Amino acid sequence: MKPETPAIGEIDFQIMWNRLIAVVEEQAQALRRTAFSPIVRESGDLSAGYFHPDGRMIAQAVTGTPGHVNTMAASVLHFLHLYPAETMREGDVYITNDPWMGTGHLHDFVAVTPAFHRNQMVGLFASTCHFMDVGGIGFGPDGRDVFEEGFYVPPLPMFAAGEIDKTLIILARSNSRYPAELEGDLMSLAACNQIGVNRLSDMLDEFGLTDLTPLCDQIVARSRAAALKAISELPKGSAESEMVIDGYDRPVTLKATTRIDRDHITVDFDGTSGLSARGINVPISYAQAYSTYAVACALFPDVPNNSGSLSVVTVTAPGDAIVNAPRPAPVSSRHVIGQMLPDVVFGCLAQLVPEKVLAEGASALWNLILEDAHDACLTQGISATRRFSALSVQTGGTGARSRLDGLNATAFPSGVSGVPIEILETLTPLVFWRKELRPGSGGAGEFRGGLGQSIEIGHRDGHPFYIYAALDRIQNPARGRFGGENGAPGKIALKSGGPLKGKGKQLVPAGDRLVVETPGGGGYGKPEKRDAESLATDRQNGLTEQTRI
Repeated sequence: MKPETPAIGEIDFQIMWNRLIAVVEEQAQALRRTAFSPIVRESGDLSAGYFHPDGRMIAQAVTGTPGHVNTMAASVLHFLHLYPAETMREGDVYITNDPWMGTGHLHDFVAVTPAFHRNQMVGLFASTCHFMDVGGIGFGPDGRDVFEEGFYVPPLPMFAAGEIDKTLIILARSNSRYPAELEGDLMSLAACNQIGVNRLSDMLDEFGLTDLTPLCDQIVARSRAAALKAISELPKGSAESEMVIDGYDRPVTLKATTRIDRDHITVDFDGTSGLSARGINVPISYAQAYSTYAVACALFPDVPNNSGSLSVVTVTAPGDAIVNAPRPAPVSSRHVIGQMLPDVVFGCLAQLVPEKVLAEGASALWNLILEDAHDACLTQGISATRRFSALSVQTGGTGARSRLDGLNATAFPSGVSGVPIEILETLTPLVFWRKELRPGSGGAGEFRGGLGQSIEIGHRDGHPFYIYAALDRIQNPARGRFGGENGAPGKIALKSGGPLKGKGKQLVPAGDRLVVETPGGGGYGKPEKRDAESLATDRQNGLTEQTRI
């Protein structure tokens, strides 16, 4: 039987806990400042955290996304299974982009570094971020299996006792269209983890400690107890919810049953559609990450996110479901469905704790993956083309809340921010002719849904370019809640009037422009209950006029 660790005094606990949060936040900011990929540097599409040597997630940085942080909690355990803690040495760094041991697709690498203090292992630092290019067919949903989607790296040592594996780096560089950027981001992951190691060692010296196990045990125990207390005050029971989204070539049904018991919450996706032939499938770890996040947001938002609070939620799905994709299913655009799952969970919770959830929103990011059309240019006799690849993070509106309007052009549940257009116009030959809020796109209600955006993009030299579309809520808009109206559906088309599909690689012809309207969020409560002052403010600010492509 494991002996009880002595309790740490309240003042010491709070000081050390806040210091640990500062350590992992500095780790995350180091990654953000040194990353080569604009989506990491500008949007914060990353995560960073400290783990106990046994693999428990203890602290996470404020900067980061649920899809990275919560999958990383499982990823570290995979590393420890293959490379037990007792075999790790100072200066080791392990990496992978395995979708089933990492964050769900090949474009994210996870790095894990053991932390040593006075020759004793005192934890692990992990980090992850999105990479610009990992080879394959590009960042889109068109792949037929994971092998088409890019360069696959199983969990391997990138550094062994401080010595870099040059063969691994050569192979990684050789499989990317942007080798310098890929190597730079790998080094950024290793560097930010080392920042964490150094700051943790400083902390241990300052507090005269050689081991953080007592602090880790108390953090996990307190977080679990706080989550259990929140659950104990909720009504018990189960509810089902179902939502239909666009899918790749046919609609996808997402169905969940959420049950609140005395000391646990379960979410089961039995009844959800089966696998897709294309890359919108979701590994279970990513589905668990966003479903657990939804539960925490609604039911215990103030409890720290770590192994303690995560332990009170279980997420399951049948083996043939699109949210439990097995290897080697294509998963490149797993965010399209994975980021919709909170809306399904909220649909369940709305029947049990209606005041704690919001209406449906745009939910999945409207990432505009834009790339040069070098092949089309050659075919048309255009030789002086500039190679580029841009990931323009765009957002729609969130659903309205029980007491507040939805947020305009906000990334929920992912939490990332958009890449400024000035950055994209500097790095690429693209011009953003229009980027503005989309009036009338938020669903009406006692509280109005958040607005989407209207965006127009062209090539500075009039050349053709590609979009790798992975967009949803075009055929199935965000639904209002409790009498609120639906948000406006999203749209994608050419300026010339030609339609484009929501999924797949497509050409924007020479001289034409890409026009995008992101979805609005659903309203909450009956529109006739909206107060006159809010209606007048909406009209005054031009938020209620409906616009069309």
